[in-house]
Amino acid sequence: MPTDTAPADPPAQAPDLGIVDSLAQLSFLVQGALAKVAAELGLSVIQLRLLGVLRDREPGMQELARHLELDKSSVTGLVDRAERRGLVRRAPSPRDRRAVQVTLTDEGRAAARALEEDAGRRIRALAAHLGDEQRAALSRLASTLVAGATAV
Repeated sequence: MPTDTAPADPPAQAPDLGIVDSLAQLSFLVQGALAKVAAELGLSVIQLRLLGVLRDREPGMQELARHLELDKSSVTGLVDRAERRGLVRRAPSPRDRRAVQVTLTDEGRAAARALEEDAGRRIRALAAHLGDEQRAALSRLASTLVAGATAV
């Protein structure tokens, strides 16, 4: 049985689905992997995204809304639920006393690390049947797409 680090036998040449279908179907595969990771920790995908955003920053609510592409009231509810679970905390912003920053708690950091490890393993497994050069090319192409993306 193949692992996420050892490539499996390559499949027969897959038909080209075209840019739209191939990226949409890849998105479904990645989102499915993320949904499984989140569910195993009793989280929703949006909660997983919240923890991902907070791994390396301490945004205010408006910035968090922009990162998550949600309206401020939705972010408030999301942060409320995460705060009740002990994953995040609000703190006064050092730059604007009317605003708050959202930060991970120790429990939230541990959950974010676990999510990152499990998601990384599952997503790498999606590409396990590719050769090293193919994985590197896919990574470069995906990085280029992300860097050039604008809101749709």
